[in-house]
Amino acid sequence: MIRLTRSSKRKWYVYLLQCSDGSLYCGSTNDLIHRVKDHNSGKGAKYTRGRLPVKLVYSEKHKSRSSALKREFKIKSWPRKRKISLI
Repeated sequence: MIRLTRSSKRKWYVYLLQCSDGSLYCGSTNDLIHRVKDHNSGKGAKYTRGRLPVKLVYSEKHKSRSSALKREFKIKSWPRKRKISLI
């Protein structure tokens, strides 16, 4: 029997934020609402701190942290035009 831990039951998210300067930021988290609040309060990524406020423009669910991180890495390598096509 496989025992699920609390972290294995959680959904993970990959998300795109639109910053006040129009740029896009991609990240991943297991608590999307809290993470967006963190970004807007200046506790998020260094990149978003100088570009507040930010707005959530896209998110997708993943079953594991691993798959979310792989997807985040892939999206970050895309040109802006392709990221916008997700939105």
